Amino acid sequence: MKKIFAIKIMLALILAQVLGSCEQSFDQPDIQNNPNAVTDVDVATLLAGTELGVSMLHEDTDVRIASMWAGELAGLSRAHQGFGQYIVSSQSFSWNVLYPVASQARLIQVKADAVGDKWTKGVGQVLEALVIAKATSLYGDVPYSQAFDETNYPTPAFDKQADIYKALQTTLDDAITNLSAPAGLAFAPKDFLYKGDVSKWKAAANTLKARLYLHTAEYDNAIASAAKGIKRQAADMLIPHGTSLGVDMNQNYDFFRVNRAGDTGFDGAYLPKLMQSRIASANLKTDETALYNHYFKTGIIAPGSLDANTTDGAFTASSSHPILTFYENELIIAEAQARKNATSEALVALNAVRDGLAKGYLNGATLPSAGRKYEPYSLTDFSGTGLANATKAATVQQALLFEIIAQRYMIFLMQYEAFNDYRRLAKATPVVQLPIPLYVGSRKPQRFIYPQSEIATNPNVPAPLPDQFTNVPIF
Repeated sequence: MKKIFAIKIMLALILAQVLGSCEQSFDQPDIQNNPNAVTDVDVATLLAGTELGVSMLHEDTDVRIASMWAGELAGLSRAHQGFGQYIVSSQSFSWNVLYPVASQARLIQVKADAVGDKWTKGVGQVLEALVIAKATSLYGDVPYSQAFDETNYPTPAFDKQADIYKALQTTLDDAITNLSAPAGLAFAPKDFLYKGDVSKWKAAANTLKARLYLHTAEYDNAIASAAKGIKRQAADMLIPHGTSLGVDMNQNYDFFRVNRAGDTGFDGAYLPKLMQSRIASANLKTDETALYNHYFKTGIIAPGSLDANTTDGAFTASSSHPILTFYENELIIAEAQARKNATSEALVALNAVRDGLAKGYLNGATLPSAGRKYEPYSLTDFSGTGLANATKAATVQQALLFEIIAQRYMIFLMQYEAFNDYRRLAKATPVVQLPIPLYVGSRKPQRFIYPQSEIATNPNVPAPLPDQFTNVPIF
């Protein structure tokens, strides 16, 4: 593994990354030898830089690849055309941002311990869990237990994926305990995600726990954690953005409209087809027109092309981007309850999401009222002849699961969780999947490939090296 950068080197790199809008700024071979770097930084500034890094990791190329591999987005040109056809190599991926950001989250905890600040330590633990959860869900076995001790473990072992999930649950349990402390230091000025609201950080930790329990099919635990998770839209963990190019602009806008216009689009992707099937359909309780127009717009890049709505929709320069949300929390409950065949409880959670959409809320934005219809469902809507049983599923449970899964798929546009679902649902029982077609070939992509820098420097990389069609253990 590449050595973990010193604190202020990493912060300088993160800031340079955003200010320069260049995802390759971390790939310089001599980046660790900066003679001008400072040697320390206060914990509040460290927190701001780490949140910035975590935010970048939720809007980066990895997320676009995950969206393409889940059938939501299509690769049309240059490197992204290859990605869209599942053509990748060890050079396609990098940990040069991911692990340094995770290391900064761990350093937050060390610094917080030094001053007895449990609240800030808890935030650092949630940030660490967010980064490592991304790493293990996409790559499978990855370094974790030895990842942050460069002196003793310059080439850290790769932990088993199942063990990492258990360790992350412990990390999040500790975070919740620390965030439940009666007092801590004020960090609001540097916390651009939650403005120092400890109760929101605590809820986010529980929602992340629920997400991970859903991955491992521990449905009772998922329900219990989500019950304490994000229970209102105002507590969504959203990345704020502005309109300054290279400073605070939404990375999706920068990619779709500024730097790589036309490299990707939605022509040929499954997501718009799914949403079109829910417009003017037999399901008279649902109209996805407003959401469809929020996501997509025709003719921005070329005449007739179906593009990301960078004009007045989800991907403008200042659009907020989700990390953890109330909608995801409720849909975790909905799916977990449906897996247990507790259909009434599942329906309550699904209808909570539909109520929010009916009022027009999505990731801090308000959808137009025209073409926006999400009336509450009843269980009879999922009967054999029910209006919400589009696939004519044999049971209410299966029909309800399909609707929940479809709702998750639409909500997760440009979030790597859509790719997690794409793989996870093949194993979850009862098996209910969206009919997402392959772009090419006959094999589904199942994982990201270990980066070449890791292969070249860490003898502990799993052998034989898995390719992109090899399942990760947990899915």
